[in-house]
Amino acid sequence: MKKALFVLALFFFCIASSQNALAKPARTVKAAKAPNAGLGLNELGVEAGFVDPEGASGTIGFGAFAELGTLAQDIRLSSHLDYWSKSDNGFGAEASLRDISIGARAKYMFHVASPKIQPYAGAGLGIHLFHSKVVVPDMDLGGGFIVPGFTASDSVTRLGLDLGGGAVTPLNPATNLFVDLWYTVADIDQLSMKAGVSWRLNR
Repeated sequence: MKKALFVLALFFFCIASSQNALAKPARTVKAAKAPNAGLGLNELGVEAGFVDPEGASGTIGFGAFAELGTLAQDIRLSSHLDYWSKSDNGFGAEASLRDISIGARAKYMFHVASPKIQPYAGAGLGIHLFHSKVVVPDMDLGGGFIVPGFTASDSVTRLGLDLGGGAVTPLNPATNLFVDLWYTVADIDQLSMKAGVSWRLNR
């Protein structure tokens, strides 16, 4: 967890440094085109990247998201659906862990001078559907003595807190590229670093 918090702190430091370097002393402009004022479905996107769950080795995660407009000046709302799973084998047994989450995040869009990149930081809440499973096969100890195997599984639903940020840059008038990093505090804490593409619905 200390390593994940260090990475997150370093990420925020880089965002703050880029903001100070790019910001104008007086008036500034937004990098990516801001969505329409108020709430509404503005963009749909997909993302993929690396997820580092606590107590397990890293794995690949996938997700889909929607940009839902502005809550207030410079604050945008988005919803997310994410998935990752991890399996490990040892001594003939297999253990797997899965997380499906759905949530919402509020992101503060920093004022910058560059029209090419828009950094942001934010927080959010999500519902996590954790599922774990262990499969132990039959064990032949010789002499006709066999220890029967078994399968055990468990599912829990937990509320998680997301903290993080990233940056968005326009690829063309209809498409944006996102790169972000989020740390999730839940039953299984996790650090995710993903890249994604969104498509504007209202231009």
